[in-house]
This record gives sequence, C-alpha cells and structure tokens, in this order.
Amino acid sequence: MSTSSLHPQGVFCAALTPLDAELAPDHARFVAHCRYLLSEGCDGIAMLGTTGEANSFSVGERTSLLEAVLRDGIAPGRLLPGTGVAALSDTIALTRHALSVGVDTVVMLPPFYYKGVSDDGVYASYSEVVQRMGDARLKIVLYHIPQMSMQPISHALIERLRAAYPATFVGIKDSSGDFANMTAMVERFPNFSVLTGADPLLLPLLRKGGAGCITATSNLVARDLAYVYRHFRDRDDDAALAAAQARIVKARELVSRFPQMPSLKTIVAERTGHAGWQRLRPPLESLPSSQVKELLAAAGAFAAASVE
Repeated sequence: MSTSSLHPQGVFCAALTPLDAELAPDHARFVAHCRYLLSEGCDGIAMLGTTGEANSFSVGERTSLLEAVLRDGIAPGRLLPGTGVAALSDTIALTRHALSVGVDTVVMLPPFYYKGVSDDGVYASYSEVVQRMGDARLKIVLYHIPQMSMQPISHALIERLRAAYPATFVGIKDSSGDFANMTAMVERFPNFSVLTGADPLLLPLLRKGGAGCITATSNLVARDLAYVYRHFRDRDDDAALAAAQARIVKARELVSRFPQMPSLKTIVAERTGHAGWQRLRPPLESLPSSQVKELLAAAGAFAAASVE
C-alpha cells in the first residue's frame, strides 16, 4: 500500500519541555531543543504532549510556547501541538489559537477526566470541536493512550468520525504499545496516518503501511529513528538499518528503567550542560541522586557503544 498521501508522516519528536527556575516553560531553551531535534533528522516536533508535561500547563502557557517556536522561524507545518484537554472550551481555545498562527494539524486527546464515557460521548466532544471551529483547514490526529487517559479510542469511533469529517480526522498516535491494534487500523482505514508512540515499533509499523512515529525517545535518538524511516524498505540484514534499530531499542530500555520523563530530562541536562533541564512541574518529580548517577553511567556506556 502506498503511504505517499498520508498526512502527517515521518518522525516527530514528543518534545520535552524545559522549565525555568519558576517552573514555567523556558522558551529559549525549548526553541533551541526544537532546532537540535530538526537538525538530528526529525520531520517535525510534536510539542505539548504527554512527554512535554502539557497537562501541567495552562492555556496561556501553552499558547505562549507555541508562539515562541514560530517566532524563531520554525515552519508551522513542522509542528504538531497537543490541544486536547479535559475542558471542551479549552480544547477549542487551544485549537483555534493553533489555526490562528498557521498551524493546521494538531494532536487531540479525548476528554479524559470522567471515566466510563461511551463512544457517543467522546464522539460528541470531538464533533463539537470541529463544528465550533468551522474551519476547513483543521486536521486532527487522535491520541490513543489509554494507560494514561483511561479513555480508549475505538475503531468504531474512528470510523464514525471519519465518515462525518473525512478531511478533518487524518490520523492517530497510538501510544498503547499494542502493535496488533496499530496494524488493524492501517488495514481498516485507508489514507489514515497511524503513528506509533513506541520507538521500537516504528520499523515494523512502517513495513505494514504505517505513517511514522511520535515518540519520547526521539529526544535522544532522533538520528536513528530518521534513518529507519528513510531506509525501512532495506533488507533486514542491512547492517546500518539493523544497528539503528538496535540503538533505538536500547535507548528505549535505557529511559524506561526509571520514570521516563525525568530520565529523559536528566540525560538531556547532561548533554547540554544545563542542569535546569532536570526540573519537572509537580506533581512529577526529578530522579533522586542515586538514580541519576546510575542512569548517567548507563547513558555514558550507551553513547560510547553507539560510536564504536
């Protein structure tokens, strides 16, 4: 199956959000990180998602950070900001703001606070956003992360949304880790971008017709993920492809031994020399010093092995 018509497609980093001493998003440092990720081969930046601590930030903080990235000259088409929150009015405000500054594709969580909500309820929420926006430019990537939201996005719901708004609901980020679910969506929904949230699954998903990834570990191994995306059709015994895939798997394992977000921030702090990268907004916590020491030792060994 051809994937040339899929949008979005490629490697998108679920970018970390650096914080200043007041625990507010650090605009300058975030922009520099985005520039670094693009230089490493990312096709775009999926900012203000789970890895970016988005649900700890206000509407104003989120819109200001998006504006800072655009002021620096990063093209709107390379950004996939998260705009789905628990409150319908805030989801609409964030989505309207994205469109107003030229960003037409957003990643949207379902409303997630109330549990046991039916597909009818979730459909009504998404439909209300589209209706109130009333803008044909809008493209929505659904966000399936049931382990966090406790609100799965069913295939029946996708089918219903695409039937009602075929030009609006263009894809899904599947962070469940369920490869069978991803491949089933590829098969069931033609011209629908299925993007994995699990770095090691990028290669097998691409070979099934998937569109790419939006992943946390791309904060560390964007170059390897970009290589896999551009060479996934190569043979399994291609040494460079196998090496890139192996590094991706090892990097994911590295940042999963302790809580992922503080682990990623610790490693980025070490790479950049900016200790402030280790800050997280409560209730999330930085790693204790013993874990920092163990993680950085492992990260150093990983880096050394990667250049051998």
